[in-house]
Order: sequence, then structure tokens, then C-alpha cells
Amino acid sequence: MPEEMHFAPRNDLLTSDEILTVVRAARDLGFDKIRLTGGEPTVRPELLDIVRGISALGFRAISMTTNGLRLEELARPLKEAGLERVNVSVDTLDAAKFHRITRWGKLETVLDGIRAAEEAGLTPLKINAVVVRGYNDEDVADLAALTLDHPWQVRFIEMMPFGEVTQFARDGVVSQEEVAARIEEKLGTLEPVGDGQLDGEARLFRLRGAQAAIGFISTVTNPFCSSCSRVRLTADGKLRLCLLRDDEGDLRGLLRSGASLEELKQRMNELIFRKPWGHGLAEDIIPQQRVMSQIGG
Repeated sequence: MPEEMHFAPRNDLLTSDEILTVVRAARDLGFDKIRLTGGEPTVRPELLDIVRGISALGFRAISMTTNGLRLEELARPLKEAGLERVNVSVDTLDAAKFHRITRWGKLETVLDGIRAAEEAGLTPLKINAVVVRGYNDEDVADLAALTLDHPWQVRFIEMMPFGEVTQFARDGVVSQEEVAARIEEKLGTLEPVGDGQLDGEARLFRLRGAQAAIGFISTVTNPFCSSCSRVRLTADGKLRLCLLRDDEGDLRGLLRSGASLEELKQRMNELIFRKPWGHGLAEDIIPQQRVMSQIGG
């Protein structure tokens, strides 16, 4: 995120009731997994109410991606509300570097939150690390080593280009092959898990004797578009059909015009059928309208 952010007016954002209406429509259309992302979902005051509402709708899985800064206090209440597991963003285990990358975050606070999440049963727990050349690419082996001592899956994510940060992102990409080589140099051979089949969006490997797997989400160098069935609901009520394409459809306007649940489902169904077969990075098609912090992972 930029140092100076201009946040959207509260009225531009979906209310909790509007979010739950869209989630209800998604369930009726066949979606069986929900993940709450951000920005940062734990800053939303009514987060627990939203989780309770989603849980009551009977999804197969409800998870959340978070920076972990409020997780120590929220882990147990979130579990009691119906959240099943969390992904926590940790880009380095170097405390000084962590503070520099996040501008103000404290690594120990996040690690305390991870431990609280584990104790509360928000598992299987996953650690997300976006690898950026010149920032944390030398830290990947230390992160991977977490899987030797903890049942935490560590996932390495390639930097993705968006709008005005496109060139920075492209220069920062560290491929799956390079990350794996750095890990194997220090920790030994990575063995494929599940015959190389995707686990969601991650390709899984395991170090010998490890308690958990290591995942690679290689959107740029080894995309998984053919197996992607995700859509994203943005905070301002747009249904985004592909993370790396600008095509979106407005649901907030429809909701606030008094549309029925059936009309909402019809519109969502129409949009979902527009979902592309893949992103356009190879053709130099770069999303321009939003940056990652405005979309969520």
C-alpha cells in the first residue's frame, strides 16, 4: 500500500447485511468455500457478526487471510463465531526487515497471533510470503524451515504486476525454481506432495521430516488459471472475475436499488459466465484499475 492512503467513504462500502446477501446468493449458486481477505479484515468492527452470518449459511469451508496483528485477541472469538482456519502474511523472520517492509508491524506480535490461532484451533494454518527480489528473497529458507518444527504450511507467492507498480513488480519476481533452489541449498530436497496436483492454487512439496508442506503460488511463471474457480467480492461491491484482469460487475448498485435475491443471483450468474480462461500477463495485459490492497488475496 502507498504511504499516504485515501480511504473510500464508509457509504461506498458494502454493509454487513449486503455482504451476507451476496454470500447467500453465492451459496445458492454453488459456491462452497468463503475466504475473508482485505485490505485487512480484522479492522472491520463487525467482523465477528459477519463470520457468524456466513457460518450459519452452511459453507464447506470458511477461512480468512490476515496480517495477524490482531489475531492474538481475535483468534478464539473468531473460532467461536465459526471461522475454521487462517492464512497469515509473514514475508520474513528478520524482525528489523519485517518492520521495514510493513512500515510499522512487529514480527513478534504476528507470531504471537499465529500461536494463538493454533491454540484456538484455526487450523490447518498457512503462512503466506510474497517473495520480492532484493527485499526478502534471501529469507525463504528460514521461512521454509518453519515447516520442520510446526504444522504450518508455508506458501511462497510470486509478486504480481498491477497498475503503477507494474515495473517494480516485474523486476521483483522470483520464480518458483529459484525459491526452491534456495531452500534445497540449505534444507535438503523438496519432495512433491500429491503427485504435483494443485492444492487450491498452490503446488505442494515437503522437506524430509517436516510437519507441514511448502506451497508455491506461481501466478506469473507457472500459472494455474485452468483450475481457478474463484471470484472476488470487493469492499465496494464489485464482483471481480479474475485477480489479474480489470473486468468487474457492480452488485452494490443492484442491492441498493431494491433487487430481489433472485435478481441478484441472476446477475452474479451472468457475470461468472464472463470469467476468463486465464490472465493476460503473457500478452502484456496488466490490470490498471486497482492495486492488490484494494482487491484482497
